[in-house]
Amino acid sequence: METVNIHEAKTQLSKLVERAANGEPFIIAKAGKPLVKVTSIDAPDKDQQTRIGFLKAAFSVPDDFDTMGQDQIEALFHGDDEREK
Repeated sequence: METVNIHEAKTQLSKLVERAANGEPFIIAKAGKPLVKVTSIDAPDKDQQTRIGFLKAAFSVPDDFDTMGQDQIEALFHGDDEREK
């Protein structure tokens, strides 16, 4: 595995990142002492990625969802005890 000093890494960052992304990891060193290892990220395949809407049709939202429990909520805010009614 190639070791690159920090100054060289700064000046050739784009090239080094491209190489790492293509499967060629490298180490960045400062004064000859290894600091970090740069490797590509293993991203999931497209068919493995979770997408918004994956639960579509798994449940339904009632038509009155935005008004459900409205009376009870108003009673809580106004200090009325709905349980006594």
